Amino acid sequence: MIFYRDLSEHGQAVREFLRDFTSQTGKKLPEVDPDSRDGIALCELYDVVEYPTIVAVDDSGQILTSWPGLPLPRISEVSYYVEG
Repeated sequence: MIFYRDLSEHGQAVREFLRDFTSQTGKKLPEVDPDSRDGIALCELYDVVEYPTIVAVDDSGQILTSWPGLPLPRISEVSYYVEG
C-alpha cells in the first residue's frame, strides 16, 4: 500500500508512479490517505511518519519491507509484493 497526500508536493510524482505501475504490471497498489480515519490508524499500525511511503505486508499484516520518502522505488521492486 502507498501512503501519500494527493494535494502535496509529492502528489504528482505518486500519481505518475501509480499510473505507470498499473500500466506496466496490470496490478493496483492500494492507496492510503494518511489524513482519513482509516489512514491514521494504518499509519500508527505501520509506523508511517513520512510521505510518500510504500509498505508491503504479508497476509497476516506483518511488514515485509517499506520504502519511505522520495525517490520512489523501481516498479519491479514493488510489484514483487503485490498480488494481481
